[in-house]
Amino acid sequence: MKNHREFEIAWQGLKPGESVFEYDLSDKFFTTEDPERDFSDLDAQITLRFDKKNNFFLCHFDIDGSVTVPCDRCGDVFKLRLWDEFDLMIKLMGTEDGEELDEDADVVYIPRSETVINFREWIYEFLMLSIPLQRIHPAKADGTDGCNPEALKLLDKLATPPEDEPTRDIWKGLEELKKKNKT
Repeated sequence: MKNHREFEIAWQGLKPGESVFEYDLSDKFFTTEDPERDFSDLDAQITLRFDKKNNFFLCHFDIDGSVTVPCDRCGDVFKLRLWDEFDLMIKLMGTEDGEELDEDADVVYIPRSETVINFREWIYEFLMLSIPLQRIHPAKADGTDGCNPEALKLLDKLATPPEDEPTRDIWKGLEELKKKNKT
């Protein structure tokens, strides 16, 4: 895997308190991690607020931007707005073997001997979490549906059975059984 130094923070050189790091991401960000993704034209801004304390770091990620995705309903592509925020706590571990680690998804432990923290994987993870699983065109400004009207007509046509098709009533005898069981 290629080492991307622009996402590394040398925390030992930082003063205690909050430092802000900003990253502008495009499609080049995903060249190694996810070459078969189902979106394109990524334009995202990540703001990392890194608050250095004595034995831990508080990290707050703000995600803003857009990405082009296909609509799950009509299939046309549209620009989806991204916005989300995530918190992460990084605790420093000592060299003591008896140190007990809490298991929490929002807490990461690193040894004190580490002088640099690479945030690339967390940025990737948080960016992927900010893209919703269900992607449907937002409504237009006038309140109408943003999906392709021809695709919606076709979906409605496929959803209703044709009138000339004979119906197979497989539950035809069920009503008689229900009546017999009640008596």
